[in-house]
Amino acid sequence: MDTQGIEQMLSVLRTTAAQASGKTAESAPVAGAPDFAQVLKSSIDKVNSTQQQADQMATQLAAGDTSQNLHEVMIALQTASVSFQEMVQVRNKLVTAYQDVMNIQV
Repeated sequence: MDTQGIEQMLSVLRTTAAQASGKTAESAPVAGAPDFAQVLKSSIDKVNSTQQQADQMATQLAAGDTSQNLHEVMIALQTASVSFQEMVQVRNKLVTAYQDVMNIQV
């Protein structure tokens, strides 16, 4: 999962929170800023493809495919696991940020 995409999402959330609390008068999106939904979708797609690739490698190894190296399969499975855990943590941070914005009294 790319950290640049996560940083961009957090930047958008911080800007939105600042706007909601009245700290800034800026209401138009910044030109050239990435679309939040698109960054989130591409990050989820990367995690999904990593998991699918690791699952495919493990299935091939279990079927007796000699082209699959056990070490590479284990590394791919761990990479998929770590990327999924990272995605869950990002989701938790996004939910917390959303709840903070929703709890701002107007």
